[in-house]
Amino acid sequence: MEKFVINGGIPLNGEVTVSGAKNAALAIIPAAILCNDVCRIENIPVSISDVRYMISTLKYIGANVRFIDKSTIEIDSRNVNSYMITHDMTKHLRASYYFIGALLGRFGRARVAMPGGCYLGPRPIDQHIKGFEALGATISVEDNAIVEADSVKLFGAPVYLDIVSVGATVNIMLAAARAEGLTIIENAAKEPHIVDLANFLNSMGADIRGAGTDVIKIRGKENLHGCTYTIIPDQIEAGTFMVAAAATRGDVIIKNVIPKHLESISTKLVECGADIEEYDEAVRVSMTGRPGRCNIKTMPHPGFPTDMQPQMAVLLSLADGTSLISESIWSNRFKYTEQLLRMGAKITIDGQIAMIHGVEKLKGAPVKADDLRAGAAMIIAGLCAEGRTEIEDIMHIKRGYENVVEKFGNLGADIKMIYTIDPFDINCVG
Repeated sequence: MEKFVINGGIPLNGEVTVSGAKNAALAIIPAAILCNDVCRIENIPVSISDVRYMISTLKYIGANVRFIDKSTIEIDSRNVNSYMITHDMTKHLRASYYFIGALLGRFGRARVAMPGGCYLGPRPIDQHIKGFEALGATISVEDNAIVEADSVKLFGAPVYLDIVSVGATVNIMLAAARAEGLTIIENAAKEPHIVDLANFLNSMGADIRGAGTDVIKIRGKENLHGCTYTIIPDQIEAGTFMVAAAATRGDVIIKNVIPKHLESISTKLVECGADIEEYDEAVRVSMTGRPGRCNIKTMPHPGFPTDMQPQMAVLLSLADGTSLISESIWSNRFKYTEQLLRMGAKITIDGQIAMIHGVEKLKGAPVKADDLRAGAAMIIAGLCAEGRTEIEDIMHIKRGYENVVEKFGNLGADIKMIYTIDPFDINCVG
């Protein structure tokens, strides 16, 4: 068993380079099978487990994946020969459902087990199914476990999403890229990785316009070709380091970022008293005194991202005053606050609202990562706290953060990963 051990109270200082965007990579990897060719993908966070699982799934259905260097892969889809993906392949991450749209676009058929990933509340795929059916596919769900999609031919069609859904937007884009005619997605998600996926598909010869707005138009192409493409920097990893710099009252330059993608995070940090300087591809975040209070409501992009909510809660736990966080995306996102309470935070939860009464300091304690972003929050809390913090269940953190120990360590943090033996694990006895 692995866990992180942090001795806190050290301000972060220095420079850190952000990896490629996890969420963009998880959409672009399955998109590569839409062409019967070779795609070279750069700035990909190869070492995070979610990306590794997606690559393993590609290999499972016949693709050849070659690692060029630590952030570049080549995907050869010419030998993809299966439209079936089992639960063993999908249980590790939510984004595995993108293979439904990609396989439907490639073969007109898909049989994909329901996905896994962090549990943040119910995540129905009804909007995905609505889009596939609008394009002419027949969809069935067997025992709530396997999604089967089948079509003689996909045809472009108007699709109105009842709710703004990143997953449904991505999946419909993938299926529509090779459908005959024009598909129009209304009330589409506008996140940066939606734009990145559209740019990747266009590099393959697709015709997608309007990504980044709430109306995306896709003129399907019969064939797509290989390309070389560089993934955008990870907005959430960048935001995590920004909050960590402010919460530890440090001074950090975060490199390989797109400052425009970070505006909602920067605005709230400035409101809390941080100093932020923006450069072409970097931001500098510093904080000298105790942070001030602020209120946050998570919203679809360009609003404040739900994936940054737990990290900001740590900062607000140390703020001078009382702050409110309203979570409008996921119903189970405040579970991590139980861990912060163990460290001395004062947080009251009422439905989808967290009231955070700032304290002067947190104290190190044994905690766990309830999910990916909650795990990032625990790291920040440990960095700020007096004494020693041990974080268990770090496999969640490794799903989305690349070389996290090295990156924080290079900023002066006292953090290490240790391996422990479970005394009740019979496989470790004797």
